[in-house]
Amino acid sequence: MSKVSQLSAKSSLVRWLYAVWVVVIGVFAVLHALNLAADFPNHTPWHIDWAKYTDEGWYGNAAVRAHLFGNWYVPGDFNPAPAVPLWPFLEWVLFFFTGVNIEAARGLAVGFFFANLILSYALIRPRAPKWVALLALTLMVTSPFLYCFSRLAILEPMLTTLMLAALNLAVRLPQIRRPVPVAAGIGVLFTLMMLTKTTAIFLLPALGWAIFAAFRERGDVATDSARSSLRSWFHLRAMRCAATATVAFAFTFGAWMALVIALGYFGDYKYLLFINKYIKPTEFYWPLLSFWWSLHASIWVDRILMPLAGLLIAAVLLSATLVRKRATWASGLLIDPVFGACVLAAGGYILFMTYQNHPQPRYFALVAVFCFVIIAMSIGKLSEVSGLLRIFAYGAAALTLLASLANGIVTTNFASHPEYTFVNAARSLTRFIDQHPNGNRLLVSISGDEITLITHLQSLCDDFSTRTPEFPDLSAKLDYYKPGWWATWNDIDPGTLEDLHTHYSLEQVAKFKAFDDEERNVIVLFKLHPLPEARVIEGNNLQQPLPGDKIDIVVE
Repeated sequence: MSKVSQLSAKSSLVRWLYAVWVVVIGVFAVLHALNLAADFPNHTPWHIDWAKYTDEGWYGNAAVRAHLFGNWYVPGDFNPAPAVPLWPFLEWVLFFFTGVNIEAARGLAVGFFFANLILSYALIRPRAPKWVALLALTLMVTSPFLYCFSRLAILEPMLTTLMLAALNLAVRLPQIRRPVPVAAGIGVLFTLMMLTKTTAIFLLPALGWAIFAAFRERGDVATDSARSSLRSWFHLRAMRCAATATVAFAFTFGAWMALVIALGYFGDYKYLLFINKYIKPTEFYWPLLSFWWSLHASIWVDRILMPLAGLLIAAVLLSATLVRKRATWASGLLIDPVFGACVLAAGGYILFMTYQNHPQPRYFALVAVFCFVIIAMSIGKLSEVSGLLRIFAYGAAALTLLASLANGIVTTNFASHPEYTFVNAARSLTRFIDQHPNGNRLLVSISGDEITLITHLQSLCDDFSTRTPEFPDLSAKLDYYKPGWWATWNDIDPGTLEDLHTHYSLEQVAKFKAFDDEERNVIVLFKLHPLPEARVIEGNNLQQPLPGDKIDIVVE
């Protein structure tokens, strides 16, 4: 066989292998879209995350209410839409075509996951070989963690999409003939990010890095050798683009805030920030403890890949600072617009969790995507270096592929064994209410909005109530809306019981099993019986079962 024929055969084999690889990625991606009504997989390390029976309903309740009950806003209840309107707006549009159902809401989230795959490939491919981009996508589609959280109708998948879209524009600004109008588009995208989830503010440094590093990398300052390396980061075009993006963001976000204030919804906006503010420790060094907690919690994503991402970042930082002249690969990677932005995006979100002092598994859905990009790009760059570093790259690649294979098996198992305990519990609960009328067909529950999304049973939230003069507490909300039913998980919170007791006696009537958390695996339904006159709270007199109640579960 001639040399030309050998090269042709090798090229054909490579194309065939790439085609098979793309098909495998596609198959795993499709798994995310199957059985969308199924439970968040049971018996996972992330079973403690309440998003699986609260957040889907909470953050889409405006869309659900608008379609089912004619008004998106319920005075005194939890109304997050003024602060995070983009997700419920998209759901509202979607429900015109699909009707209100949980499969459609989750399908929207999966659609954003698919967009994340495309945008990640578009971000990596122009500056790395095809296999690097496909490696990053492989890590994403095989990840059991992303499988679980990308199938929930929560805010993180869409926030990731908007961030990736903004980064794709930012790193291409120097190549665009008129970059300033595109930079304005980046500012608008950042407004959409802030209207998706307010924690997007912690992603701003990553976007700024992408803009300035992209112009520096492009070499627009190379003709002026007198410029210092520091000044080279502040090219005039980069500064114009950054300023334009800032103005566009300030104008669009300011316009939204002006509208919120003018319509009287600023209290709801502030309330969302209030409920996400957690108590900080009294020790002066608490940020260090919180940072370690948040950083260590990243192993929720993957016990192999996340430490590997940390190791690769550390290797790049140390090589670029300690042996800079000999490690040009590290210096180049460190100031790479995409790599640096991914590090800052992941680090920024971990900083958010540090500040909040309350990391939760779902928050890492965004961190995971950028860490997987970091792993792929690091391995790709190391593989281009000779000597021990290339061997290290091969070892990291082998470890990554083994982890991906193991993850793929777990993800396949999740996809092939769907369970429907929560959907069945919600439907059984609603059926019980319909078969046993008790005054107002209105349910009060922390999972009420989730149940409404599934069964269309009207509900109120007992955990969050926007404080207003008309509705200073849950008791006032109950007195106004006069619900007939209340549901809780496993046990009763004394504070909630106190509010209920001001106007009702409680009769436990049914239990419905759902999910796997030992503390949250049974929904307990109560009838609410109105009292002839309201009780008065005196100390903790209403925080335990009272005569007239029928309560079999513990109050704690």
